[in-house]
Amino acid sequence: MGRTTVAESASISQGIAARYATALFDLAKEGGALKAVEADAAALTDALAAAPDLGAMIASPVVTRDDQAKAIAVVAQAMKLNALTANTLGLMADKRRLFVLPQFLTVLRERIAEEKGEVTAEVTSAVALTTEQVTKLTATLKAKVGKTVKLNATVDESLIGGLIVKLGSTMIDTSVKSKLASLQNAMKEVG
Repeated sequence: MGRTTVAESASISQGIAARYATALFDLAKEGGALKAVEADAAALTDALAAAPDLGAMIASPVVTRDDQAKAIAVVAQAMKLNALTANTLGLMADKRRLFVLPQFLTVLRERIAEEKGEVTAEVTSAVALTTEQVTKLTATLKAKVGKTVKLNATVDESLIGGLIVKLGSTMIDTSVKSKLASLQNAMKEVG
């Protein structure tokens, strides 16, 4: 009794992140600041990826509430974040909720994309896609879903060739690696 599973903890974090993201989204939409908040979300996502110290600071239970608030205020000022974003981060620091910042940014970007009628497709390829391939793939996906599609492309050389495309709950795997795996399974059934 009194134990929290990892799944429950993740669900709680996601709920906290969603509440803060929804509040910021609503305020930004009402105040006509969605474009600025969208730029802030992208910049903060990049900053978290580029600065492991920032991620460690927001997740650390050892760093005091005041130190987190001061640090995030300095980050917000240095990045010239919109006042709504900076105030939300300050509130999150004050309430000891900065640990959900990565989930918060994900939810915020999803809400903004939804508002703009955009969807994001996760594309993994064996080699980097050319500009022409990106254009064709984006056009094909747009025709399929009827919305503007943004590609989040990554490279995984272990695929050998082909693509894996994840769009919402749909996944299309045309990689050579998966074809070889299914052929191997078929051969095991025969022999």
